Amino acid sequence: MDIMTVVTATALVLGFLLSLGFAVFQRSCSKSRKLLPPGSFGWPVVGETLQFLALSKANRSRDFFEHRIQKYGGDIFKTSFFGHPTAVFYSPAGNRLLFSNENKLVQNSWPDSLARLFGNSLISKVGDDAKVLRKMLLTFLKPEALQKFVGRVHSVVNHHLRSHWIGNPQIKAFPLLKRCLFSVACNLFLSLEKETQQAELYHHFISLLNGMLQLPLDFPGTLYRKARIGSYHIRRILQAVIDRRRKDLASGSVSEEQDLLSFLLCNADERGNRLPDDDIKDNIMLLLMAGHDTSVVTVTLLLKYLALNPDCYHEVLQEQLQISKEIEGREEQVVRWDDLQKMKYSWRAAQETLRLHPPAGGTWRKAIVDISYSGFTIPKGWKLFWTTNSTHSKEEYFKDPQKFEPSRFEGDGPSAYTFVPFGGGPRMCPGNEFARMVILVLVHNIVINFEWQLIDPAEKVSVDPMPAPKKGLPIKVQERLRP
Repeated sequence: MDIMTVVTATALVLGFLLSLGFAVFQRSCSKSRKLLPPGSFGWPVVGETLQFLALSKANRSRDFFEHRIQKYGGDIFKTSFFGHPTAVFYSPAGNRLLFSNENKLVQNSWPDSLARLFGNSLISKVGDDAKVLRKMLLTFLKPEALQKFVGRVHSVVNHHLRSHWIGNPQIKAFPLLKRCLFSVACNLFLSLEKETQQAELYHHFISLLNGMLQLPLDFPGTLYRKARIGSYHIRRILQAVIDRRRKDLASGSVSEEQDLLSFLLCNADERGNRLPDDDIKDNIMLLLMAGHDTSVVTVTLLLKYLALNPDCYHEVLQEQLQISKEIEGREEQVVRWDDLQKMKYSWRAAQETLRLHPPAGGTWRKAIVDISYSGFTIPKGWKLFWTTNSTHSKEEYFKDPQKFEPSRFEGDGPSAYTFVPFGGGPRMCPGNEFARMVILVLVHNIVINFEWQLIDPAEKVSVDPMPAPKKGLPIKVQERLRP
């Protein structure tokens, strides 16, 4: 066999092997591509964030998700939010996967830009660190601990209503209720009662809230930069409060159980470690934000739905008047924990408002391993997003979903993983019992003391980043005449 024959044969074999290898590689790549969920990452860097935020602001975030689900089919698609490749889950089955597999398949993981604002708070903790911190916070936020604070909430709410509602025939309910619930949070978490102190803190919280879910453009004049500046000043104010509290605790002039701040300063976690000041500031900042901004959405829009649905309003009114009669027969005429348990219809009405307008439309997780779901593979490291849009407004889970119908929550209520305003699983919102308490106390005080009428029954709701009536829910109010 001459040299040319050997070279030719070798070339043919190599060519065949290369062709075969290339075909296998192409098939492998094609197979890998098919395993990813369908969808688009959108524009470089920003992805589909701008479109999502624009639709959310117009209270049309559901359109963003529904369009893609209808286009691609199934209950999952890929996109890119805030610079991260993201798989969006859009069904109760997807909710169950994310809620029930914390630290197995997924971990809590907010966008980096938002996590930076809240530092070492619970939203940035994962694994055992998150469990330990959550357990410590729940010691203060669980029902057994909250019971002794109901009277304080009642007093703060009652003072606010008498100061800002009585004598004003027309008010904007949303901004007033927002200040009211911020005052409640300041009182229970910090014992901060002076309006001047609360006003300074509130001013910086508005900057934080307006910029926390915006594109992380960190240069002068942007909403995100203003949010970062706001978070800096909030921490500065909180550090001054911490320094004063340490002196007061040392002198014995305040109780170790006075509020959340005293609790965190005086107690160690289950590992025997006390939280450093920076962690205390970050977690109180998170709870001050969540403790007022989410509940005010529910109360404000509940007032709107009660005005639009007289039968539901009558049910709430009769329930609250009966409880009021029982309170009037006591020496201390304030709402107690056991009164809240009797507000069954009022809470169902609040739950229906939470279904129609959940304060948080969804949150993020991160895949800590490759995840197989519905025939697709979500790569390790991707963000995972669940949304209330997947169930709250779907006919298959809630009949006539746009109708305000508190009776949906009678008996066993909705099916599992369909009503998720507080999330679910180990990362369920730790403040859900706190939210229930302040919502019901506020509803009680408004309903028994006032009557109201909507000035614009067709007022629309915008979402930026929380739902809110565009005009602030202007209403005509008058004191209720007591028999």
